[in-house]
Amino acid sequence: MPQKKNINRRQFLKKATTLAAGAIAFPYVVPSSALGKAGSIAPSNRIVVGCIGVGSQGSGVMYDFLAQKDAYVEAVCDVKADMLEAARRRVNEHYQSSGCAVYHDFRELLARDDIDVVLIATPDHWHVLIALAAAKAGKDIYLEKPMGVSLTEDQALRDAVHHYGTVFQFGTQQRSSSQFRFACELARNGRIGKLHTINVWAPGSVPGGSAKPAPVPEGLDYDMWLGPAPFTPYTENRCSPDGTKRTWWVTSDYTLGFISGWGVHPLDIAVWGGAPELTGPVEVEGTAKFSTEGICDTATDWDVIFTYASGVRIHYTAVPIENNADAVYNNRAWEHRYGRTTSHGTAFEGTEGWVHVDRHGLNAYPRTLLDSLIKPDELHLCKSYNHVRNLLECVKTRAETVCPIDEAIRADTLCHLSDITIRLNRKLKWDPATESFVKDEQANRMLKRAMRSPWHF
Repeated sequence: MPQKKNINRRQFLKKATTLAAGAIAFPYVVPSSALGKAGSIAPSNRIVVGCIGVGSQGSGVMYDFLAQKDAYVEAVCDVKADMLEAARRRVNEHYQSSGCAVYHDFRELLARDDIDVVLIATPDHWHVLIALAAAKAGKDIYLEKPMGVSLTEDQALRDAVHHYGTVFQFGTQQRSSSQFRFACELARNGRIGKLHTINVWAPGSVPGGSAKPAPVPEGLDYDMWLGPAPFTPYTENRCSPDGTKRTWWVTSDYTLGFISGWGVHPLDIAVWGGAPELTGPVEVEGTAKFSTEGICDTATDWDVIFTYASGVRIHYTAVPIENNADAVYNNRAWEHRYGRTTSHGTAFEGTEGWVHVDRHGLNAYPRTLLDSLIKPDELHLCKSYNHVRNLLECVKTRAETVCPIDEAIRADTLCHLSDITIRLNRKLKWDPATESFVKDEQANRMLKRAMRSPWHF
């Protein structure tokens, strides 16, 4: 594995400190904090972090980095002036300093030799381009989900992460929750018998969105925000920080919508808990509903079924904004079976029982499963209690994170396959060995997406 620049930098700093100490011929007082004493971390041992995209999600993860004693947020970057200033102020207040650097262009942040890790929490259409540049620049990466707006982008990032020896963490933080890990361990260790079905559901995309051109908000570099996406005049709330109003979240120029933006969370748990059975060629088919008015054109409702060579099925559905009898699939049957459901969840069904998990809790049949222990000689999945903490530990050891690049792409692939099958409205066969659809050029063309010049990868 290639040597990382940040490790070389730390070795250089330690050596330089030793040489400087030897050259001093008079008493010199060094603060205990600089030596890593008094409960602090020596600057030479800190992992320096740069944050690219500091909106609501990005700032939330940034706060988690700020809470880690062995991390230091050195720089922030955003194309929105107000977001950038708010992040800079928050970092400086935390460290009681004025040293947080600000950047409008992510390339300037990545050019800094002192940055070890980058958090990337931009809109989806920027994720892979920035992550590729970060890997090439020798940075380790925390990438917010979902991954790319095309599967070709995902594959390019995977190649880069492996080539440069990048430590990569995907933002599917449910893997750092004990209830999700325990549910997957129950399924993987055969506690529910032979696995045959995984039911997965997530919120559907919001419809609507004004198509009327509006002035670009002050302080927003809209051309840079668009980046590789097609040029379209700005419309009201297109880039709004308000999650109930912003429309880019569910507009296909920038994302696949909630079929990936939300759905990758429960799908990732399905992959984690069903991994041994989710191999070989898979058939995928599904139907969906799309908004017919406004710029929000991603699926508001869907019903997708994956059938694997092992016979295991993943049934993936949306919970529409208004869950009624007109929905493509009504999830109330699952609510009755599992005793409760929320707008999201993953349930593993086996020949001897089931286990259902979401962010509100864990339940199972038989209920005695909840009191069982995973034995020492059984499979134990990677244990993480905090996604950022897990990344930092792996940066030090060069180990894989709880959600490394290959695992991340497995879940993200299911999002892409779902979106393609519902848009074509027909059954498709996917070959994971070649990462292509079998004898279907139309579907294979949908694995790629053009980028607006001059952006490319």
